[in-house]
Amino acid sequence: MISDRWLLPEGVDEVLPPEAGRLEQLRRQVLDLYSSWGYQLVIPPFIEYLESLLVGTGSDLDLKTFKLTDQLTGRLIGIRADMTPQVARIDARGLRDETCARLCYLGTVLHALPDGFTRTRSPVQVGAELYGHAGFESDCEILSLMLETLAVAGVDDVHVDLGHVGVFRALAKQAGIDSARETALHHALQRKARGEIAELLDATPAQAGIASMILALAELNGDESVFAEARLALSAADKAVLAAVDRLEQTAEAVKARFPDTPLHVDLAELRGYRYHTGVVFAALVPGHGQEVARGGRYDEIGSAFGHARPATGFSTDLKSLLTLAGTFSGKADMTAIRAPWSSDPELLALVKALRSDGKRVVYELPDEKANADHHGRRGLRKRDGKWQITEID
Repeated sequence: MISDRWLLPEGVDEVLPPEAGRLEQLRRQVLDLYSSWGYQLVIPPFIEYLESLLVGTGSDLDLKTFKLTDQLTGRLIGIRADMTPQVARIDARGLRDETCARLCYLGTVLHALPDGFTRTRSPVQVGAELYGHAGFESDCEILSLMLETLAVAGVDDVHVDLGHVGVFRALAKQAGIDSARETALHHALQRKARGEIAELLDATPAQAGIASMILALAELNGDESVFAEARLALSAADKAVLAAVDRLEQTAEAVKARFPDTPLHVDLAELRGYRYHTGVVFAALVPGHGQEVARGGRYDEIGSAFGHARPATGFSTDLKSLLTLAGTFSGKADMTAIRAPWSSDPELLALVKALRSDGKRVVYELPDEKANADHHGRRGLRKRDGKWQITEID
């Protein structure tokens, strides 16, 4: 059908007024928030050579990335599906700073496959990354900034899932598990499939004690009391395992001190981005939505691929998804329009300019224009007693 030519691809959407205005207001407020925390904006390119986009990210991002051939070089290029690797490249190759770097970003990404609870393929990704600090304090800062982002967007009733991929990774190393079986165990742990986990462990060379500790990870989840349970259940583990538990507890305590009313759920089988992350991982969830609304964690290894390895932690979310959830977000500015008659009166022109400079929205009523009160407002500038005044109009 001829009308089919105007259809957008599945999962690709356009944002129309007034929603586009709300999205832009949220964009500005989020970037202002990041600036107030000391995060500097970077703007990565929309396309890059494929190997640069995918370095250190594992197969998940590869499946999401649209690929095409560069007509100038014949090399494969990709349309970014995630801006985090790009920002890591900027830190490693563009800045090459040895001090802490706080960077933020915001832009459209494109997914070959739909993602998130909104099932969009064109999210507006926003996030922040902190490079050059290895302590739990930077994990806490990034997680706190994620929660502040959700608060600015008006997203309420946020719950945080908190884990540490180093717990399972160190146990798998201690057990001598090969890469393929480690991947299978990782997927089984994510589903809390105890029977499947037990079968996989039976087929490994792991000692019974180590296997039982890996199996126990599926049950080590809940509130902060999990840390004491974990130290008992994992008492025979290598130091790296217990150090990861300590690190996770430090992070949880620091976040709880800053956000005492935000529920924290600790899960030692939480392995989001397992091939990508190296330490603490976290996700924000909202009741009624099955998938996380924001996520992040530590990924110390990615810089090595760009020749400048250093500690890194960050988070990202989709601005359009936040706006879907943000029932209370209305923006700081009053965007109700004030209608002004078309006139060359110097006093009126000066008043319109002053109102606009003050952040007000003023729309001229063009000759023969059919005004829409819903779009153009129900207040107008009218001359009363020789002076222009804002009045209610029909």
